Amino acid sequence: MLQQWKETEKPQEEELSSRLKAAREKLQEQQMKVKEHKLPVLILVEGWGTAGKGHVIGQLIKNIDPRFFKVFSMKDPSEEEKRKPFLYRHFASIPEAGKFCFLDSGWMNEVMRARLYGKMEDAEYAARIESIKRFERQLTDNGYLVVKLFLHIEKKEQEKRIHHLLDAKDTRWRVSKNDQWQNEHYKTCLEAFDSYLKDTNMPQAPWYIIDAKSKKWTELQALEILTEGIEVALANNAMAVPILQNVFPMEKMPLLSEIDLDKSLEDAEYREELKSLQQRLGELHNRLYRKKVPVIIAYEGWDAAGKGGNIKRIAGALDPRGYEVHPIASPEPHEKARHYLWRFWTRLPKTGHIAIFDRTWYGRVMVERLEGFCSENDWKRAYNEINEFEKELHDWGAVIIKFWVQIDKDTQLERFNDRQNTPGKQWKITDEDWRNREKWDLYEDAVNEMIQKTSTTYAPWHILESVDKKYARIKALKIVVEELEKVL
Repeated sequence: MLQQWKETEKPQEEELSSRLKAAREKLQEQQMKVKEHKLPVLILVEGWGTAGKGHVIGQLIKNIDPRFFKVFSMKDPSEEEKRKPFLYRHFASIPEAGKFCFLDSGWMNEVMRARLYGKMEDAEYAARIESIKRFERQLTDNGYLVVKLFLHIEKKEQEKRIHHLLDAKDTRWRVSKNDQWQNEHYKTCLEAFDSYLKDTNMPQAPWYIIDAKSKKWTELQALEILTEGIEVALANNAMAVPILQNVFPMEKMPLLSEIDLDKSLEDAEYREELKSLQQRLGELHNRLYRKKVPVIIAYEGWDAAGKGGNIKRIAGALDPRGYEVHPIASPEPHEKARHYLWRFWTRLPKTGHIAIFDRTWYGRVMVERLEGFCSENDWKRAYNEINEFEKELHDWGAVIIKFWVQIDKDTQLERFNDRQNTPGKQWKITDEDWRNREKWDLYEDAVNEMIQKTSTTYAPWHILESVDKKYARIKALKIVVEELEKVL
């Protein structure tokens, strides 16, 4: 792709200036339409060292209100970032709806540097490529405009710029060791870049190669590509996205109506098992930290099913410095304005730590589906997106444990009334709980579909029979201990 690229003929100065003026004005006009239509725009600027990535971003943002954009310079990941999934810091940087985000290098640069310096084998490279393609496709499927620019210069031009910058004390700092290494190994880098561009060139997020020899010509190409992309995105704003076929291995699961809820534990047995399992879990937590294994425990279930008490018994066995419980409520405005998985990506644990989610990303196919907070196309697409998300976490090395806490309708009513009539428990019951109860059958259908379509072999669902809360707590502890023992 890069090796076969033919540069576009640069226009004469008069035409260049005229088109540049028109493109700047067009972007200034479009920024308000982007805001009105709540279109999130992500511009990834990659390219050779000294090709002018920072300069072109600086020129582009001059045409946009500073309140509507952010610029990120993605250097090598920090030690903290290395303890999170590869895509974590990139997903965290995506813009809100109606705003722009400019990345001065990003996931391409991170992968290419590791690849070129011999720190990434073929299998890992192939896995990263698949992750990147899924990431970019998920963004565009969820309404993002992703514009990918690669600034291209020839070896001699790069060498000339390096020497020019090194000649002056005030600009030497702008030349990195990587820039010089690239120039010395230009052909090797060219082949690697070419391969990457081909591998990640997709219809919904194509690569645009820009002739970066002249500053004004570089700016014009970037502006015209960006403004045309915005124009097309605004015109296609309401288009439905194809639902992808599931390609992940699944575990067969029973329907909720088939779950036997007549299970219980005597108090003495409960106390004995609780003490033994919590002690064992505490020991395993220490080993998890030492071996840097991340753990994600996800809880979903009926209102009043006993999620809180269940979480409390697991958390009670853990070192408080090594876990965090995330109670997930309705998204805040800044969360709602981004991809629905953004608020979960940004809450992931680092290696050796445990994240416990009290409600999860599955809200997309339950509450958001049934309450009309997203379109039918959105929630139907989400099953595959969630499986991809969890596969990304599994491949990173995370242990994923998902619980559905199950009770029957009569038990829920009994617990609702108890909460309503007990002053110390009234904070636990809301009008929304009663409204959701009226839709029990609809929710049961949605939960059944969710469990059938997202119980993968790498992140299966575990049903906790919770009419007897003691039984459910012990079962959850046993599952967590068993899963951690497997990985350790």
